[in-house]
Formats: sequence, structure tokens, C-alpha cells
Amino acid sequence: MKIYNTLSKRKEEFVPLEEGKVKMYVCGPTVYNLIHIGNARPMIVFDTVRRYMEHKGYEVNYVSNFTDVDDKIIKKAIEEGVDASVISERYIAECKKDMEAMNVKPATTHPKATEEICGMLDMIGTLIEKGHAYTAADGTVYFRTRSFKGYGKLSHKNLDDLQGGNRSLLVTGEDQKEDPLDFVLWKPKKEGEPYWEAPWCNGRPGWHIECSVMSKKYLGEEIDIHAGGEDLIFPHHENEIAQSEAANGKPFAKYWMHNAFLNIDNKKMSKSAGNFFTVRDISEKYDLQVLRFFMLSAHYRSPLNFSAELMEAAQNGYDRIVTSVSNLNYLLSNASSETMSEEEKALLKEADGFAAKFDEAMDDDFNTADALAAVFELVKFVNTNASAAGSKEFLQALKDEILSLSDICGLLVEKKEEMLDADVEALIAERQAARKEKNFKRADEIRDELLGKGIILEDTREGVKWKRA
Repeated sequence: MKIYNTLSKRKEEFVPLEEGKVKMYVCGPTVYNLIHIGNARPMIVFDTVRRYMEHKGYEVNYVSNFTDVDDKIIKKAIEEGVDASVISERYIAECKKDMEAMNVKPATTHPKATEEICGMLDMIGTLIEKGHAYTAADGTVYFRTRSFKGYGKLSHKNLDDLQGGNRSLLVTGEDQKEDPLDFVLWKPKKEGEPYWEAPWCNGRPGWHIECSVMSKKYLGEEIDIHAGGEDLIFPHHENEIAQSEAANGKPFAKYWMHNAFLNIDNKKMSKSAGNFFTVRDISEKYDLQVLRFFMLSAHYRSPLNFSAELMEAAQNGYDRIVTSVSNLNYLLSNASSETMSEEEKALLKEADGFAAKFDEAMDDDFNTADALAAVFELVKFVNTNASAAGSKEFLQALKDEILSLSDICGLLVEKKEEMLDADVEALIAERQAARKEKNFKRADEIRDELLGKGIILEDTREGVKWKRA
């Protein structure tokens, strides 16, 4: 298995720190609103990475945080006249609903920044003791960036190039810094804001320190994989490395994975441009399994463009898999023989080749686009070779193969069978009888009547099927 490592800018063979185990940290959202589809991409991508690791037999300890103290959360709390915790808890709950709808598995641990303050105080204290951090006159604690010799190794930025001051590093109180590149670890409280007691001043943590502390607490000082969106490479992940390695004296993460940006109609997503979509917005038009399929249809390191046309294509692709499984269920319910014939055994061996193609694609830096192509090849093979004459053992094996590969992608492709009202069942049976008697006029009348009830009939080679309009 090879992973593209942002740190080395090349694909590397994956070798875990501890045999059979993977320690993985993924930066989670700041919870001040409903998550948007840009948030959804890393959630889906790295959930799929986790699922594939588990498929390969690894025990994965997967940690993804919630940033529940932040300027945006505080601003929204002030606007609503409530405590900041009311805002964060509300949107953590909403985020979890969206994650469930996208079939993103809950993390092994979902730590919250506000519950890890003690660990942050300890790490900041260690950094001060080691000379990597200092306290300004107002109690603000800064990380002394130039004290960490490896700064810039993840983003491949040169410290001298940054000397002019990168906008993303500038904060209030710039004149207190020893160096413009130093960044905040702890800041003083402001009127009406949540705060915690600290030796330097009562206040709250800077953003970067929380992930260093939570990763260390729940995964250890050294981890296998740290992941997130490419917008986090600098300064967030660069600062995490500096804090963690300066405090712990050990390499922080062995592999760094970053997904590329998501654009809307080839433009950057923004509220001002009117092309900003939350996951909840998308759920009003599509099953969120379609959104998941869409996100996996491109390699995670490739920029992905979101558009109505591409979502329709994703809908069609997802439906192809769902329909194939539905057909297999229908055939299974009518299969006459139990055990496989020799011919079916040979066909099943051929089908196994598509699973091997799937694994080959995923082993190559989690190429989900090629992995899904292998699933489609399997679907085409199944549609060609599964028939009413097939044995239950053969048909079940084909179904299990599709479900297994789809599950690794986190795609739910077997829909629960819905019960029809007795009068609708009776009409379908009457139409079948009319067709058998060549009374096509009556058959068409029943079809139209059922359509009026929101039931669409489809006459297939496997028999009559129905779906909701």
C-alpha cells in the first residue's frame, strides 16, 4: 500500500509504527453552523481510507476533533444571546446527523477542545520551559517559531520567504511578538467570552495547540497518519508539527495526507458569490449517498468541481449499483437450485478479479475513482451472468462481492424492501394476469392508476418491479 506523503512530496510504502495497528488523526470542523460540502470531502475521503485500512486487517484508532471554542462560535453566541456551549453543542449534534446520513463512521474518539484545556496548559508550560514559547506583557503566550529548526518542512516554505509576514499568521498584538512569524498558543480573555484560568492570564487557547494536545492524548506522541484538507497544510499543520515535536522531542506524524479543494461550478465556494451549499441543502435534493459517491468519483488529491450535471451523473452511477443489487435480491427470491454448478464456480473466480482490481486501485494512494470503475465492471459482469436460472449460492456470492466493495467505499447500495398496501399488491397481480391474457388495455389502465398512487412499474427480464415516483 502506497500513500502520497505531503511531507516528502512523494508516494511512500505504508509501514505502520506498530504492526497491525494504525493511529490516525483527522482535523474536524469548527462547529458554529451546519457543515458545508467542503467539510464533507475530508470526512468522506478519510472515512474511506479508514474503512480500507480495516478491510486490510488493521486495527484503526481514528480520532477526529470538534473545535468548540472559536471567534465564530463566540460571535454567533453573542448574536443569539446564549452561552457559546449552546451553539457548539447544537452544531455538533447537527454535524453528527449529516455524518450519519453520509455513512461516515463515528470516530474512535471525537474530542472537544473545551474538554482538553488541562492538556493544552501542560503542553504550553513545557514549551515555555524548553524555550520554545514566551509570555508577552498582557499574558499572551507565543510560540517562538525560529526556535524550531524544522519549521516549513511540511508546507515546503522557507522561513526567510515568510519574514515579510503571511496574512494567515497576523494576529492582534503583533507589536508584542519577538518575531512576526511567532504564533499564538494562549490569548487573554475578552469581555463576554468564555475563558479558563491559566498561569499566564485567564483566557483561551489558540487554534493550533488543540490538535497537538488531542492527538497526543488519544493516539500518543507519534502517530501514523495526520490528515485534513489542503488548506490546513499552512499554517495549521505546520504549526502543529512545530508545537508537538518541540514539546515531545519526537517526530509527530509519519504520513501527512491532504485532500484537494472542492469548487462549485469551477469557482471557489463562497456565500457572497451565492454558490455556498451545506450538506443539508444537498440532502433536500439528493440522497447523501449520492454526495458520497460524487466525492469518491475523483482521486482525493485532485481538485473536485461540484455542479448539478456532475451530481446527476453521480446519481446515475450510484443507481446502477443499487439496481444491480436489487435485481440480485429478486433473482435470489426466485432461484430454484441451492448449490453452484461448475460453470458458476468458474464465473465466480472471474468475478473475484474485479475485487483484486479494486484493491490494486486502493493500494495506490487510495484511488477511489479507479476502485469505483472496478465496482462498475463487477456490476456489468453480474448483470450479464446473473439470471433466473442461477443457483442461490452463486447469486448470493455475487451480491456479497458487490456489497463488500461498496461497504469499503461507505456506500449503502442495498435498499430496505418497502411493503406495499394490499390494494396496490392486488392491482399489480391483476395487471400481471391481464398481461398474461393479452388484455393490454386493462394492463395499461392499471399502470396509469398505480402511477396516480405514486407507484412506477417496470417490466424487466427478471419480472415486474416497482419504485416510488
